[in-house]
Formats: sequence, structure tokens, C-alpha cells
Amino acid sequence: MDTNFTVNDVSRFTYDLLIEWGVSEYIASYLNAVLLLVTTVVITYAVQYFVRRILRIVLIRIIKKNRTPFFHYLLQNRFPHFLALVAPLIVIKWSIPVIFADFPAAIRPLNILSDIFMVFMVIWMIMSLLRAGGDSLRIKPAFKEKPIDSYLQIIRIILFLIGAVVIFSTLTGKSPVAFFTAMGALSAVLLLMFKDTIMGFVASIQVSSNDLVRIGDWITMPKYGADGDVIQINLTTVKVQNFDKTITTIPTYSLISDSFQNWRGMQEFGGRRIKRSLYIRQSSIRFIKPEEIDTFKQIQSLKGYIEHRQRDIDRSNARNAVDKSLLINGRNLTNAGLFRKYIDNYLTGHSGINKEKTMMVRQLAPTATGLPIEIYSFAGTTKWVEYEHIMSDIFDHIIASAPYFDLQIYEIEGVMPTVDMR
Repeated sequence: MDTNFTVNDVSRFTYDLLIEWGVSEYIASYLNAVLLLVTTVVITYAVQYFVRRILRIVLIRIIKKNRTPFFHYLLQNRFPHFLALVAPLIVIKWSIPVIFADFPAAIRPLNILSDIFMVFMVIWMIMSLLRAGGDSLRIKPAFKEKPIDSYLQIIRIILFLIGAVVIFSTLTGKSPVAFFTAMGALSAVLLLMFKDTIMGFVASIQVSSNDLVRIGDWITMPKYGADGDVIQINLTTVKVQNFDKTITTIPTYSLISDSFQNWRGMQEFGGRRIKRSLYIRQSSIRFIKPEEIDTFKQIQSLKGYIEHRQRDIDRSNARNAVDKSLLINGRNLTNAGLFRKYIDNYLTGHSGINKEKTMMVRQLAPTATGLPIEIYSFAGTTKWVEYEHIMSDIFDHIIASAPYFDLQIYEIEGVMPTVDMR
């Protein structure tokens, strides 16, 4: 018995049954199609349901026996659901000639629709496999910081392009070459429509190959209000979670066309830089009087330094027969100099400072707001909260220490501070 006979036999059986029940031939044709359609829908749903259940059970058993993450991600990305669509599609393809045996003009369009659905089904299955593969790669250290989403999007575009060619060929009955010929005339329009996608594609390749940004990097891009960690890199956008937990979306191509700051180097360096100045009122800077030396020696961290420096200064002044009736003559200790040495010793003994990195206390060029004493060092951590605590602790102590050296920290008098009440 051939296929055509089987198809006609099934359709004719239900049709003859309706005629026997007294239904007119005209109504029997339509009612027969409706009954067969409802039956097919029920059978299709049942087949899809049971096949999907069986595939899920099989996959779950594979996951329990095999701890490979890929199989877990297959289940998570609904691969059994998409694969189970094959069975109902076969039922539908077989049922179309049966249901519409009395309406042959509808068979070809419906077959075309089922073929188009098959194209989408294949794309869904492939994308499910790719997503599962991408998810399993993300947990591997070698791929953790790679822009996998960008690669997946490129493959998705290629798949949909191939799908569009197959659908075009199915609808028109022409070869794929005709599709690309028609697309050539629209190339300029398509380039304009997909400008951002094309630029993002080129940018994502450059970002990846030059290792400009990785997922997890802390970047700062004031133009877009971005200051936080990169959480996603895809074909057209980069998502940055700011420290206030807001999300900023940056065009991928802006990472190669605009300037931005990547703090990865600081994090890999193992310490975050402290570079801040105190402004000393210049009129408070003076020489240390001889009778004040013993008072300053009471500062434990300066005692050895003062004794060493004073012996060196005394020898130099004696050798040059300096008249010390005036402090300005010869070499002298200054309160600002002792203050800088005190800060240097304090940083050396501070547990929060990385002693292996550059550390100095320097004097910058005088300004209208005083003499800047800059602290340049590196905290022993890259964690933001700990860094702020360390820096605040250091400057609290330094500011409180300034009066012991008879130094005044510059402040603009008569100006009330602005308070942000937000």
C-alpha cells in the first residue's frame, strides 16, 4: 500500500462515516477537515509532550551519571523542548495531505509553512546547543573574562542569515544565488540599517584581540556616566554595573573610539594609589628654635632623625663658622621639614600601606591656597571600602598632628560648606 493510498484511505474513511450519518456532501467535506484537524492537534500535542518528557528524563539521568556541566546547561537552555518538536513536525507533515484531501489547493502553502517552521526549529536547536556550550565555557578560568556573548551573537546572525536564505528559496522556489543577487541591490540600505551591528562586530573583535576590557573589569567612562564593573560584553553593547547598582549601557564601538579608564592594572598591581595633598598655610612655616629641639624629640618617631640631622647641621655650621645669632644663617631644621619626616615615618609604620610600592611625602609648588604637602603611596588592598578606611585613617591622623608642629592647614575663612541633603 503506497503513501497516497494511505492518505486518501484515512480521509475517505471519516468522510464516508459522516455521509452515513446523514451529513450532506458539501458540509461533510468541511466537517471532515475540522474533525481531522482537531484530532491532529490533540495527537501533535500528546506526541510533543511525551517525547519532551522522555528526552528530559534521559538527559537528567545523563546529568546524574556524568557531571559534565554541558549536559546541565542543555537542560537549562531547553534543548529537550526544541528537539521534541521534531516528532510533532513529522506528524503535521504527514497529516496535511490527510486533513486537506478535499482541498488540494491548501496543501502546498501549508507544506511551505511547515518547512519554514522546520528551519526555525533547526535554528532554535543549534542556538540551544551554542548557549549551553557558552554557559559551560563561562565557568572555565580560561574563558571567564572573554566576551562569549559577542561570539554567540555573531553565530546567531549567521544562522538567521542562512535561515533567511533557505526560507527565501522555499517561498520562491529559486536557488539561494537569486537571494544574494536581490540582496546586492539592497546592500547600501542594509549597511545603513545594521551600521551599529557592523561597528559593534568590528569593535568586539578589537576589544577581545587587544584585551582592552574583560568581564569583571572596573572601568570609568565619564561621557556615559559609567563607573563600575563590566558585567556583560556583547555585539552592540557593554553593560556596566555602577557602584550605586545602576546599570549603564555603552556602545561596544565606543570602547575603541572614545577614551576610558580601566582599573584592571591597579587590581593586578595589588594596591590602590593614595595621592592626596594637605595645604599648609605658608605663614605658619618657620625655623625650629634651639630651645624647641628637646620638645620635638619627645615625638618618638622623630627622636633618632632629629639627633642625626642636628649633629649634621651643627658640624656644617661649625665648619662654615656660621653666625647663629640669627636663625636664618646656616642650616636649620624647619617645622614643615619635621612634619614631612613625621608623615613619612607614620606611613612606614602603618599596617594598611604596601611597603613594597612607591611611597613618599613631597612638597609641591606653592599655590594661592597654601603649600601642598602630597602623600603618595599605595594601600595594601584594592577593595574600595578598605581603601577608603585606610586613607581616611591616615589623613585623620596627619591633620590632627599638624598643630604639634605649629603648622596651620589652609581653609577659606567665612565660607559655609555646602551640604548635600539627598
